[in-house]
Amino acid sequence: MTGCSRAGQAKTLTLGEVLRAGLSDLQEAHRLPAHHWKVLRALCACHTEALGGHRYLCEDCRQEHFAPNGCGNRHCASCQKLESAQWLDRQMEHVLPIPYFHVVFTLPHRLNPLIQHNQPQLYNLLFVSASATLLGFGRNNLQATLGITAVLHTWSQTLLDHYHLHCVVTGGGLSLDGKSWIGRSSKWLFPTRALSTVFRGKFRDGLQQLFDEGELTFPQSEPSLSDPAAFGRYLREVCRPKWVVYTKRPFLGPKAFLAYLCRYTHRVAISNNRIERLDREKGTVTFRYKDYSQEGRMRQMPLALPEFLRRFCLHILPPRFVKIRNYGLLSNRGRSKRIEQARALLAQAPSEALGSESDPVIKKAPTPRLVCPFCGSSKIVLIAVVDRPRRPPICDSS
Repeated sequence: MTGCSRAGQAKTLTLGEVLRAGLSDLQEAHRLPAHHWKVLRALCACHTEALGGHRYLCEDCRQEHFAPNGCGNRHCASCQKLESAQWLDRQMEHVLPIPYFHVVFTLPHRLNPLIQHNQPQLYNLLFVSASATLLGFGRNNLQATLGITAVLHTWSQTLLDHYHLHCVVTGGGLSLDGKSWIGRSSKWLFPTRALSTVFRGKFRDGLQQLFDEGELTFPQSEPSLSDPAAFGRYLREVCRPKWVVYTKRPFLGPKAFLAYLCRYTHRVAISNNRIERLDREKGTVTFRYKDYSQEGRMRQMPLALPEFLRRFCLHILPPRFVKIRNYGLLSNRGRSKRIEQARALLAQAPSEALGSESDPVIKKAPTPRLVCPFCGSSKIVLIAVVDRPRRPPICDSS
């Protein structure tokens, strides 16, 4: 559970308010897994008295106010802001003075129904296929071990399912014998078409293996896929077109790399500032989105509440699923030793890795600042911790 720092801030419409308005209709319209309900209830309770909170006194105007606790759920846009900054603090010690590349691996939409019914298996396969592709190119093209941070995103701007993996990759790596640093001098990491071909092949082979081992559940819309011949035809259909792998020129140093991580690592399907209106009478919610078919122009989309919530639920992750993973040079086991080795080869002092705390990007996560909602003063003191309300005891009338 996280503390509340909303006192004194401008009132904005939140996802929690939308959920509270539409949850009863969603219960009637859709059967959801238990872990979906757990997430939805947590977000509904976020920053309400249901989770308890803290009572403060302003020393200037002598007014009291109550600051409710946050839910701390990883699907909550409000709570993930602080978590993102804290996570970034932990990553700063592993940043190297090198270029970083951005690579995005996207799965074709023809796979969407199968992914929806097999999320843990196919999300894992996406991580494995993409990381193995990049590490293989590092070994074969550079004779080096790259460092990779991969982040799973499952949504499009309109909250539909769009499964893709953002990878931030070191511009070079430790030589295979660990005795030298091999940099990447090119403006591009590796040829995009070659990355796409290898990634597609690895994912296809992994999907076939899951089928052979009986690990897949098939959607009701395509029951014939349980037949080996039909599944083979399905794989050929999926793999016939080119798969989208997108590469960007390298970030301009560690500062830009960290700025990217701030934006993407703890992003959720929709943030509060994109929610424009909630019409309880009509039962609709309107949100903003980027229309990439119109050069990223911002547009508004109204949706009926049940449909909005259905789309949001598409992006609730399986329980305990890890959506941020590190590979190669940055893999968790032995990472500190490898980073020290890389710094020695790059002639970087350990203190240089953190940058300056005055830097607008590279700085420690700020402590949430509370202000008085009545006069705006920051001279407030905690006077009480309010526990969450207890459920009334169940009386046995038998």
